[in-house]
Amino acid sequence: MSGQAGFQPPFEIRTVAVIGAGVAGLSFALACAAAGFYVVLEDVMPAKLRRAEAEYADASKQGPYGALELASTVEDAVREADIAVDFVPDELESKLEIFSMIDRMAPPKTILCTPSYALSITDLASCVYRPERCVAVRGELAEKGAAVRLLYPATAGEDVLAVTARFLRSLGLMVETEVDPDVPVLMKNAGRVAV
Repeated sequence: MSGQAGFQPPFEIRTVAVIGAGVAGLSFALACAAAGFYVVLEDVMPAKLRRAEAEYADASKQGPYGALELASTVEDAVREADIAVDFVPDELESKLEIFSMIDRMAPPKTILCTPSYALSITDLASCVYRPERCVAVRGELAEKGAAVRLLYPATAGEDVLAVTARFLRSLGLMVETEVDPDVPVLMKNAGRVAV
């Protein structure tokens, strides 16, 4: 089969872009580095990046770690990302802004992942050019052994779900996949036709 034209080898996550170096973003970035991933951590606040650099240096002394690169722009962070995980405030305006930025700047292969307890991933996915590569996670991402829910819009690709679930499991998380249970707000009028 590998001789067929158009054959694509299985996609694996190797480079993780983490947008936001606050407490949750930094914890997740360190968990990814501890699992051996190449991590690019972005924040607009230089002080947060300095703190991240110091915490990574301390943590990596205790055993083998993947690489951690620091970036001051989203564009630099997602340039070669296989998955981009944002840690911006869980409000529609902030999530839409970061999703559209990542969508424009990341390569087509990049999966857009957002931790969200309040928003519909179906809504967020409907606003980007790659709705089939969008997922949301509910649960504690940096806590080994935690149960998380991997939510996806109906448009999500099966390969995206499988790869993302495998990635999250490699961080020591228990993953359950589920179609987006939230009622899309942005799309609620999409099916209506004016008479």
